[in-house]
Amino acid sequence: MPDRTPHTPSRPGAADLVIEGGTVLVHDDHDGIGFAEDAAVVVRNGRIDAVTTAAAVADLPAAERLDARGRAVLSGLINCHTHAPMVLFRGSAEDLPIEEWFNERIWPAETRLTDHDVRLGALLACAEMISRGVTTFADHYFAMDEVAHAVEVSGLRANLGWAYFSSMGPAGRERSLDFALRRRGGAGGRITTSLAPHAPYTVSDADLRATAGLARDHGLPVHLHAAENREQTEHSLARHGRTPIETPHRTGLLDVDVLIAHGTGILERDLPVLGSATARVGVATAPRSHLKFAWDTTPVRLLRSIGVPVGLATDGAASNNTLDVWESMTLTALMQKAAERDPRWLTARQALDHATTQSARALGLDGQVGRLAPGGHRAGGPHRAARPAGARPGHRPRAQRPLRRRTHHRRRRPRPHARPPPADPRRARDHRGDPRPAARPARSRPRRPRSALRRLSARCHCPAVASR
Repeated sequence: MPDRTPHTPSRPGAADLVIEGGTVLVHDDHDGIGFAEDAAVVVRNGRIDAVTTAAAVADLPAAERLDARGRAVLSGLINCHTHAPMVLFRGSAEDLPIEEWFNERIWPAETRLTDHDVRLGALLACAEMISRGVTTFADHYFAMDEVAHAVEVSGLRANLGWAYFSSMGPAGRERSLDFALRRRGGAGGRITTSLAPHAPYTVSDADLRATAGLARDHGLPVHLHAAENREQTEHSLARHGRTPIETPHRTGLLDVDVLIAHGTGILERDLPVLGSATARVGVATAPRSHLKFAWDTTPVRLLRSIGVPVGLATDGAASNNTLDVWESMTLTALMQKAAERDPRWLTARQALDHATTQSARALGLDGQVGRLAPGGHRAGGPHRAARPAGARPGHRPRAQRPLRRRTHHRRRRPRPHARPPPADPRRARDHRGDPRPAARPARSRPRRPRSALRRLSARCHCPAVASR
């Protein structure tokens, strides 16, 4: 079980924030998770200074105190792979196989996106992730300066990579490198960057080899899709005689830090290849997208057996319809039980570990995010629900999960049995020949309150979204 020994505040003086009285989620160094009752978290200078008992901080001065009695206190969740601006396509391409989804719906729509569209989509995605308790995400898309702007104004942390294909020529790879070097360490250190080739089937071996060289020379990680599904793996074997995991190994990508998205097509023959990697290898699984495309599930148990961290992700909202990592936890646990035919495998605690510490390791952020621990771990601010963010835009509302349920039905006002006499007998008559009633006087309605999204956007200083 995790060590529950209280860590007293490291130095005297007022704290920036004290969260007291709650049930705090604590981790140990062996992937164990436990809960400390009536505990407190002390934050100074944006970092966790202590995780201790509520009694120990009762007299500690603080700029802000939060009473967490009856609540759970845990680290911010991590969305290990997404395409944030694709919230603009939520519900626009439903019930389609992946080839038709890409070629006939998504890619044609993406060619019409402007940089301003990407900025608005990224701001909306950040608002949605904040409302779901996500404090860190890994994004793989285009026009990434606009996504970086959204990260800066929202207060989130992100690993950002500008995607490219071999069809773009050398300019695509150079743009990805330029962005990674310019934006690395931005937003006060909240932004880290990656090189982002799309996938082995859209980027040539030569370009992957060049990417590995650039990553090695500049100390950058690589974020790409690989072995997304079993059909992709079988196609690669038939055409090239190797799997989509063996291709990165052959081109040197497994000799630099790499994050592999999806991996549902990973085979047992790929395990020795991944195990022989000389740098960090992480895998991001997005279970709802896998279900939507009728793919297999990521072999989490096999990957854990060779020490490869598996982070939880949502993918983009066009293929997921939500950016809710809590839902990814639920689906991962259930899908893994079914795939392994083992109800004891991947418990709720293990799923929570994958959404926090395992995701942090997959992104190379272990020691900074993913757990509540004193030292270098950054503190995420409190998050309040902004429900409308997860329901916009509404291309196909029935494909989107209802986010607000009515708890009562408004009763209709009973209609009078007799119509009131007309104010003027000369007024026109209706289709039955009866006099029409006098028009009701206009009612003065109270000012409509701002939506939760706009309130959240205002707190996060997102003027582009707040003004919508």
